Amino acid sequence: MRQRHASRATRRDREFEAFVAGAAGRLLHAATLLTAEAPDDNPRARRLLTLSLAHTYACWDRLRGEDPYDRTRQYLATRFARGTWHHYGGLGRARPHPAGPLAPLTPQERLILVLRLYEGVAEEQTAALLGLSVERVRAICHRATSTLLRRPRGQAPAVTPAKAVPS
Repeated sequence: MRQRHASRATRRDREFEAFVAGAAGRLLHAATLLTAEAPDDNPRARRLLTLSLAHTYACWDRLRGEDPYDRTRQYLATRFARGTWHHYGGLGRARPHPAGPLAPLTPQERLILVLRLYEGVAEEQTAALLGLSVERVRAICHRATSTLLRRPRGQAPAVTPAKAVPS
């Protein structure tokens, strides 16, 4: 009995290590986008990923055919939303330091944009995960993309005339 339990635990550890080796890079990038940290300096994203992977490992035996990547991504998103809500009092108020590419967005906009565009999660699934209507998810996604595509309001780059090449 003890030997069978040990072999099952060893198999579970190997399966989880293979999962982490294949998925951790993409999940870390998603977490970095969510936290709007710089890719080379992302302690909050690494902590978020570690907590998500620990949660997935804890329920690894109960997955029973469920995709572990989906489970980890779902926990990553909900953990980010919950942490932002408790820390800042809502998903729409906090603005991080302008380090990451999604820094101009609110946490809710970042979350929806990462789920919809980076991870490719359907609008219906995103809405169900966040407890929003599909129309609300669509509107927030549209607002976030237009914010990112809008030109910065600073000065336009100076245009210098081309120098004549002597003949």
